[in-house]
Amino acid sequence: MSSPKVITPLALWQQKMTRRKVLCRGSEFALISAMSPGYLFAQQNNINVSLGFQAIPLSSADEVIVPNEYKAEILLKWGDSLFHGISELDATAISQGQLMLPQAAFEQAHQFGYNCDGIGLFEYDENEVIVCVNHEYPNPELLFPGYRAAQRAGIAGNFIRENPGCVDYMKATVGLSIAHFETGKNWSLKMNSPFNRRITANTPMLLSGPARGHEFFKNSSDIAGTQAIGTLWNCAAGTTPWGTFLTAEEGVDEYFGNRGAANFSEAVERVHNRFRPRRRESRFRWEFADERFNVALNPNEPFKFGWIVEVDPLDATKPIKKRTALGRFKHEGATTVLTRSGQLAVYMGDDEAFEYFYKFVTNGIFDLEHPERNVDLLDSGTLYVARFSDDGTGEWIPLVWQHDSILSPKNGFASQADVVLRCREAADLCEATPMDRPEDVAVHPSSKKVYLACTRNSDREGGEVESAGRIIETDATPSSPRVPNPWGHIIELSEREDDGASTSFEWEIFILAGDPKEGGLLSSLVSQVEEFNSDSTYFAGYRIPDDISAFGSPDNLTFDADGNLWITTDGDQPRGNNDGCFVCPTEGPERGAVRQFMSGPIGCEITGCEITPDGSSILLGVQHPGEGGTLEEPISNWPEGGNAAPRPSVVLVSPEDKLRKLSG
Repeated sequence: MSSPKVITPLALWQQKMTRRKVLCRGSEFALISAMSPGYLFAQQNNINVSLGFQAIPLSSADEVIVPNEYKAEILLKWGDSLFHGISELDATAISQGQLMLPQAAFEQAHQFGYNCDGIGLFEYDENEVIVCVNHEYPNPELLFPGYRAAQRAGIAGNFIRENPGCVDYMKATVGLSIAHFETGKNWSLKMNSPFNRRITANTPMLLSGPARGHEFFKNSSDIAGTQAIGTLWNCAAGTTPWGTFLTAEEGVDEYFGNRGAANFSEAVERVHNRFRPRRRESRFRWEFADERFNVALNPNEPFKFGWIVEVDPLDATKPIKKRTALGRFKHEGATTVLTRSGQLAVYMGDDEAFEYFYKFVTNGIFDLEHPERNVDLLDSGTLYVARFSDDGTGEWIPLVWQHDSILSPKNGFASQADVVLRCREAADLCEATPMDRPEDVAVHPSSKKVYLACTRNSDREGGEVESAGRIIETDATPSSPRVPNPWGHIIELSEREDDGASTSFEWEIFILAGDPKEGGLLSSLVSQVEEFNSDSTYFAGYRIPDDISAFGSPDNLTFDADGNLWITTDGDQPRGNNDGCFVCPTEGPERGAVRQFMSGPIGCEITGCEITPDGSSILLGVQHPGEGGTLEEPISNWPEGGNAAPRPSVVLVSPEDKLRKLSG
């Protein structure tokens, strides 16, 4: 393994960064590392004042914790009924096999789903909103008694074969929930609202865009190759200016098994190579009850997943569409911004180690006056992948068929449909920059800077490694500077002319996450290259470790109206505490001073990170509480306590004082 001590590519970056100036709310400040220590320390007492709350201590408790003068309320719990006549989940009966009963799947298809991830808010009326929530995957060891024991014995497939209703239930837990709320004095669910809806692994939807009708979509139940059944591994999300919800299909390969027994054609094998279903049993063993998930029997079925899916939350009669123009990969989210010319740009991370950062720009222009013209805007445009240069610049490389000699028939690309289906391979050929699990993206409301969360990468160890179907170099680079990268980082990117349609950008590391006290806090990535190692941290140049909350594994991002970046985490934390939500100013003297705002219960990740339109509250997802335990040996019983099973939930956090903003 190569030494993580010195990151020599950063030397190329120094010339640019030593001349750089930071725009802070209309004023220019020199790079913060050049400020005098006295100036920095003078700002210490102002930090919590401007954010409006004192940072909470790190926690390992099985509860949700928020700052004093704030409250956290559960809006929706797994198993909450969305309709009259559907019973509520009894979390104390799960260990007795309640979810294996014949009616359980039907009821779950009318209840709030399981692991909750991306969240979207849509104003319906002055005091009413529609809430969309993604449901990423099930945890069968927390749902079905005996499953974990069978898994430990190597017979989980037999367990599912003998209990096929478990797969029916799990199919109903995933997808999306759409719920209608009144938001007056208190939020309340409008039971039986026509907007309340569940979208599951069984919901019919359409394939649209350049890959629609492709041979790889065709099978005995869809000879035209234009339809898909269900949506899977719905991770983070986005919204469009015309009022639709974009849900991102991420780790869909985990749902498919038995690839090792398949006899693929060379063409099919090539598509599977960079986005591989499991060789043996799938993660959830659905193929033992539904051959649709057996790749040896249905080699084309996985190709219908791994897309951005567009849903109209206000009109259930409109078809749900998988937008193939945006490429097939492990989509973390879909962050949208209007370009200067009125096109829509969509930023997307591919959440796997050494994968890429993408952008899609529509050909058409958003039309506020004629909503019908926006319906299929996402079917036509240019898909780009990012290439980060060592000098702090970068370019967006078009993944366009026959744009040059690379994505052409000589490399097996017969059309743009092949490009989007084999998006990762196309990005490989175009020499995109491998990243450390690029995940969610947020765009600053005024500066228009783009922030990308790179969650972590323990496989970046120096030298070569096989990753997702190809051999790749794992040495440190300026855009992924730690070897290994246990805690992740956040990149700040400035599009040329602050325009989402631009094909070039400048970038810098905004945060190298970790523990600023234990790992060593750098005030500059320029002057302290020699001191740089895998435990080093950097918080945009901020230099007071006592003011910074330790955190790792940044996942979801969003901005409030004041330009504060909200960060939720998914994974190991530097001090072994639970995941949470953190807030960080991105401008001014407090830039980089991260504060923990919320801590979740044991075993969970925190997701969603959606601020209400009035800026008064934030919706956060508590996903997979108790993960790491089982029904028989639980490690969490949040939120009900006692002998209840843990329930993934959406919580609403807001100030006790209704007149206060969330962070001011």
